Amino acid sequence: MLLLITHFEFRTRRWLTVAMWLLVCAFAFQTPTSAQIVNYADSGRPERVGLELLQEEPHDIVYFTKESGGGWVKVVPLNVRGRRMPTDPRGKLRLRVISLEARNFAADWDDIEDIDFWESRLERETKEMIAKNDFLGAYPFLSVLIRDFPNRPGLRELRSDYLWQDAIHRAQGGDFEATLAMLEELHRYAPEYQPDALFRALSGVTDRLMAKLVQEGRLELAQQMLARLEKEYPAEKMTTIAKWNKTFLAMASEKRAAAIQAKDAKNYRLARKLARESVAVFPDIDGGEKLIREIDTIYPLVRVGVLQTAVKLDPTLIDNWASRRSGRLVYRTLFEMKGAGPEGGEYDFVFGNTTSSPDRMQLDLNLEPERLPAPLNEIQAYYLADVMAARAQRASPAYFSAWAAAVNQIGIDRTKGVQCLLRRPHVLPTCLLQIPVDGSWLGGKEGEPTGTYRRDTVNDDEVRYVLARAPQDNEQIKEVVEIRTRSASEGVSMLLQGELDMLDQLFPADAVRLRQSRTIRVQNYPLPTVHMLAPCSDHPFLSQSTFRRALLYGTNRKDILKGELLEGLESPGCQVVSGPFPAGIGADDPLGYAYDKEIIPRNYEPRLAKVLIAINENQMKAAAERKKETMPEMTPIRLAFPADNLSRVACEAISSQWQLLDLEVELVELPVGITYPEKGTADLVYVSAAVWEPIIDARRLLGPKGLAASEDQLVGLGLRRLEEAKNWREVRDQLLVLHSIANSELPILPLWQMVDSYAYRRTLRGVGSEIVSLYQNADKWRWQ
Repeated sequence: MLLLITHFEFRTRRWLTVAMWLLVCAFAFQTPTSAQIVNYADSGRPERVGLELLQEEPHDIVYFTKESGGGWVKVVPLNVRGRRMPTDPRGKLRLRVISLEARNFAADWDDIEDIDFWESRLERETKEMIAKNDFLGAYPFLSVLIRDFPNRPGLRELRSDYLWQDAIHRAQGGDFEATLAMLEELHRYAPEYQPDALFRALSGVTDRLMAKLVQEGRLELAQQMLARLEKEYPAEKMTTIAKWNKTFLAMASEKRAAAIQAKDAKNYRLARKLARESVAVFPDIDGGEKLIREIDTIYPLVRVGVLQTAVKLDPTLIDNWASRRSGRLVYRTLFEMKGAGPEGGEYDFVFGNTTSSPDRMQLDLNLEPERLPAPLNEIQAYYLADVMAARAQRASPAYFSAWAAAVNQIGIDRTKGVQCLLRRPHVLPTCLLQIPVDGSWLGGKEGEPTGTYRRDTVNDDEVRYVLARAPQDNEQIKEVVEIRTRSASEGVSMLLQGELDMLDQLFPADAVRLRQSRTIRVQNYPLPTVHMLAPCSDHPFLSQSTFRRALLYGTNRKDILKGELLEGLESPGCQVVSGPFPAGIGADDPLGYAYDKEIIPRNYEPRLAKVLIAINENQMKAAAERKKETMPEMTPIRLAFPADNLSRVACEAISSQWQLLDLEVELVELPVGITYPEKGTADLVYVSAAVWEPIIDARRLLGPKGLAASEDQLVGLGLRRLEEAKNWREVRDQLLVLHSIANSELPILPLWQMVDSYAYRRTLRGVGSEIVSLYQNADKWRWQ
């Protein structure tokens, strides 16, 4: 029976019934939820509730003697000296019963059999769960003890026991990474805890873990772990340190010997690979770096890790990263973008220099063959004029409407080159002449390289480019070998292990990781890429702007970008966008001149997306009835993406979110090097576009012959007015209007903007820090 005495001085038995009545009434008026927790009883002991105990308010449990009626009650933690049962208690104990805190009660110490203090109960639960190897269940109780009772006697030993027993349990399950983490935490927290046994366990676990990493080929991670162990633990205590240093030295020596043998046999490609692997396995091996420099001097070569190898070599493609990258290695362009300036892009004329009249009505292309390397010095003014004229003729395959609308006359000045008279002032006519230059321009064959290198051998995962002509000096890179990696993270590991010298595209998380390396330099490309979904079929539902708007509302772009692609990291310039043009990296970035920052990207609203899908269906049904036709059926949406892991991750996330809208989605992975699907194979394609000069790229992206192939009249009108702009103010105004039209009509579904980066060994000179293409300065690369 529960025994409670109020502050009035009466005998125990007389007030027992009154106290019970008060408690019963109090519980009778509680809500059903709170009534589930029993705070008293007139017999027995409280039931063990496990983890649910932590959902209750902290409390002590007072047990009464049989003579006083028995039972127990939960009370607010008692203010008892030392938080333990007194050895010779006298008088009364004042109590505040849980759920009756407003009432004051008291009990004779003679009537109290025992007190189960809150912290004692937490400690008991922790120990019992540890004994049953339920470390996941013990952790919350131990955490509360550490937080609320940090000075409790025995807590340090309890916490140490938890870490030790958990480590043993994980080791028995083969989880050596977690075991090592537990043991190291124990060593940091309580170095006095069984030190001999702890170091034996540390040595054994690290030995197994090192063997596992070596077997899996993760040598870079194994080396990092070994270096950290050497720094943090005494070698005489950790026998595994000396063992694995000896093992790695033997592995490195074997590779170094094989590298020397390959060098003597003049197999410089293999020798280079083995020499770098030797240093990666054991960085301090005698003569390791010297051997690498010797081989690089004999046969300079650069191995580049890429996510996509190129099928078509074209440095002007805006939607194919691989073609744009490798195309620059093989071909030059009439006007090459070298960066972004205060007024649009900055361009170099590959055959000389240009001048423009003050009224912007004349553009002169001045040839300087005497200052050009072969074969560029073979250019003739008449041929250049013919190419530019063909670009303005509608019947020509090279026709480009923006150039045709800008130019009026093209003439030849034998002393200077080519003169172009324009129909109206143009702010940047050079951007309209980004035309690949091949050997046919210079008296050679069509397709012949005009860049520093030519494509040599092509395999599934490797493409080799060799010098197209005699080297400038003995140190010039003789080969650029592109190695296709399965993922960006694999490329990082290969770079750190010495298998690669450069990476052309990094995930932001990988860039952060590589910036910590002393041997690797990481740089951002100065111009971001815009990622979007472009319609590529005549799917009847995708042709409706209402349905496209529903897809956009049904895509949680922010979560995909921040969570899946950026892995939770903050990366300046990476952001969700509301249109097809780049927003720039900073607030004052001139590249953002086409982006209207007042147009906010649509939020993720799946309910609205479902409503729009229903509205679109009703609209299509009504239109079909008016035409007395059958309404088209909703077929699965085929979403295509390039064969790289960034695009794959993004499209898998998009597909999952669209399936929540009750849409059927089929993912289509494109062949390596292909970024646009063949007709009839997909309905939408994931595009990463280099929209670096919106004046020209707007039509290449949104025009009828562009990526979006838009026939929308408002889009067409916006493009024409853009091309008629006479000054930068008009250009910006028309681009903002075009941004607004694109946001409304959605010829493409804008996703996000990404700032890409590249990485290379610090011993490779001449790469550059503000390059728009990885191979922009390839002819200047040298090993030091």
